[in-house]
Amino acid sequence: MSGTEWGKFREPLPLTFFEQPTQQLAKALLGCLLVKETPEGTASGYIVETEAYMGAEDRAAHSFGNRRTKRTEIMYASAGHVYTYTMHRHVLLNVVSGPENVPHAILIRAVEPFEGSALMELRRMGRKRREWTNGPGKLSEALGITREDYGRTFTERPLYIAEGFVPDQVMRGPRVGIENTGDARFYPWRFWIKGNPYVSAMRKTVQKG
Repeated sequence: MSGTEWGKFREPLPLTFFEQPTQQLAKALLGCLLVKETPEGTASGYIVETEAYMGAEDRAAHSFGNRRTKRTEIMYASAGHVYTYTMHRHVLLNVVSGPENVPHAILIRAVEPFEGSALMELRRMGRKRREWTNGPGKLSEALGITREDYGRTFTERPLYIAEGFVPDQVMRGPRVGIENTGDARFYPWRFWIKGNPYVSAMRKTVQKG
């Protein structure tokens, strides 16, 4: 069955899926299908890398110290909401997790392209296929995810997460790009599918997931 045909039967995951503890959810998201429907068409990819951010006690989290701003407000909503923000002109996509008013989030760091390859290639023109989605800003550009997706929920179109596959082996290790966060830079809260070529950055692993 082609991706287009299969997509006709695809449904977003239920809200209960997102109500798992944050680190458990960060691992469970691996292998799930991230989908964005746009007027130009639908593009999707299997999630292969995530990072958990644990709220008020996590110096690397935007909500460290219960910081509450216009940007971070959605982090205090219920699990399953979309948190997008801009870093160096790139839009980054997060899954709000944890109970309401506990501002946890999970960064989607990389996906493996599945549906809408021609559209992704156009949006990431001049890049090799592996470079379409092997980073958080890259995948947002390839799938057509924008700041306007902020505040949606992943349980309904046009941006949603659907069932995918169960990875054979999950690895975990330190998060990437958070050098100025004290001991938080060592926490093993990054999860990825072992051996997947679309994982954004290879680092020394701490343990199997």
